[in-house]
Amino acid sequence: MVVCGDDGLAHRLAAELRGVYREQVVLVVPPSRLTPPQPMAGRARTASAALFGRMVTAVNRGTGGSDDTLVPDERVMEAAEPTEAVLADAGVDRAAALALVYDDDETNIRAALTARRLNPRLRLVLRLYNRRLGQHIEELLDQAAELAGGSAAGRGGHGADIATTVLSDADTTAPALVATALVGTSKVVDAEGLLLRAVERRPPRPGEVADPGLCTLALLSATSNDPAGAEGSEDSGDGPQMLPDAEAVAAATGRGTVVLEQVSYSGPPLPARRTGVMPFASLFSARLRWSLAGLVAAVVALAVALIVVTDDHPLHAIYITLLDLFAVNEPAIGAPTGQQILQLLSGLVGLLLLPVLLAAVLEALGTFRTASALRKPPRGLSGHVVLLGLGKIGTRVLTRLREQDIPVVCVEADPEARGMAVARRLRVPVVVGDVTQEGVLESAKIHRADALLALTSIDTTNLEAVLYARSVRPDLRAVLRLYDDDFAKAVYRTLRTAHPAALTRSRSVSHLAAPAFAGAMMGRQILGAIPVERRVLLFAAVVVDGHPQLEGRTVAEAFRPGAWRVLALDTAARGDHTGTEPPGSGLVWDLPHTYVLQSGDRVVLAATRRGLAELLGRRTRSTR
Repeated sequence: MVVCGDDGLAHRLAAELRGVYREQVVLVVPPSRLTPPQPMAGRARTASAALFGRMVTAVNRGTGGSDDTLVPDERVMEAAEPTEAVLADAGVDRAAALALVYDDDETNIRAALTARRLNPRLRLVLRLYNRRLGQHIEELLDQAAELAGGSAAGRGGHGADIATTVLSDADTTAPALVATALVGTSKVVDAEGLLLRAVERRPPRPGEVADPGLCTLALLSATSNDPAGAEGSEDSGDGPQMLPDAEAVAAATGRGTVVLEQVSYSGPPLPARRTGVMPFASLFSARLRWSLAGLVAAVVALAVALIVVTDDHPLHAIYITLLDLFAVNEPAIGAPTGQQILQLLSGLVGLLLLPVLLAAVLEALGTFRTASALRKPPRGLSGHVVLLGLGKIGTRVLTRLREQDIPVVCVEADPEARGMAVARRLRVPVVVGDVTQEGVLESAKIHRADALLALTSIDTTNLEAVLYARSVRPDLRAVLRLYDDDFAKAVYRTLRTAHPAALTRSRSVSHLAAPAFAGAMMGRQILGAIPVERRVLLFAAVVVDGHPQLEGRTVAEAFRPGAWRVLALDTAARGDHTGTEPPGSGLVWDLPHTYVLQSGDRVVLAATRRGLAELLGRRTRSTR
């Protein structure tokens, strides 16, 4: 396996491939004397660079046996760019898979085109933020592989492994960040129209049995509610129990559960407020509407009075009144006194009508002008989520929150940030300002918010915002994005001890994204990942062929507690439908335990990382 990148995701991905899947990895990173192109600014630049430097040193040193370090016999190359010579030196022509996880999309695309030419049978995994461009790149590179090496790939039946997978760390981590911030809201994995929701439930009362829902995905660790405890890690013995069997669920007392609540999705519906039709009431203020109503009532009263005084036809009386109102009628000289008085009153009402009409025009123009501008938080807003940062991650998280119809207020220091257009289109209130400055969080109504998501690209800014929000609201639910995973663990434990009554989560984007990238390199279709404390549960679509643990076995026999569990059958892969799947989908979720998995079946699995590695049956490195 070859991994090329310039930030923490590359190092985390290399550690994932080595520690979980026992693969040989060649890691290509920029020279250590060069600063990685991280979006850092101000006083946070030195701190973030120091964190990255410590990670690079730990990776290159390869000591301590941690999953985040490389063993001594693994190769680390230093290169400023992934040129053809660098890729050839890394052994791309002999590699099984190549991951290009540079922060720059153009660098990844250029290297992918070169790598496909060097090895048409290479499995490619690209990190691209532009999803539409990623789809075209997938088609282009797969077509190139088919034309250049299709015949060679076909021998041995491994042609299906030669594919290009485009992933985005923003899309991979956004569901986990949204779910972490909202207590009572499901953890969501969304991929290609498929929605998987997992709900964290509190420990049952004495004498009660935990409700497994559709199925129980995990039993939370016994220390999950202990402020002095630490979340379970991948190697800890007292961490969460993944994919337990029925006996373990029934015997669990005092432990919360993560259960599957909903497993089908047809795509997010457009909210009714985004119809693009502006209601009449929103064009004018209430005071202006009352003024117009008063003038209309005055005109009607004058027309009625003219009918009474002159005994004229109602339509003609109304016409005369309007002429007098707009001062286009002849003076009522020689007319009865009552008619003359009514003409003067009509002229006076006409004078009052002019400023009201001018105000209506100005208000309507202002409404249309501000419709495309950023909104301000409403005065009475409460129970919302405050989102800090509208970069790549923040924009994806904002979209997820609005798809679930959750009120959001964004805070962004850069008026030209990429997420500003999305916030404007979704009509989300935005406070433009530096969150470290006094009064910015107050403008976002942080004292009445339910949760805070600090997702800027600067670690110290996120930490400072959460600490300040804690001083305002000690019980506020807070999630902060931190660059270094070890630093994220330390911050989480400290905040948890200092504020035991509040929910605090510190997440590293590389920690959340690495499992999906590693799974794609292993040749599986990873649908998504759900974090369970410090572990990760993967959802993947696997073809039964060639897997003796699945083929010819019933669903009950194929279930291995703690490793994998069959959740659904993809009937569309075989072209048959049982009639039990949801509309618009080829997935059957309520499979009987006696169903025998056959050759050609494609199933959706929930599995741990080690379980999927074992199920795949790839070779492991021989120890020296």
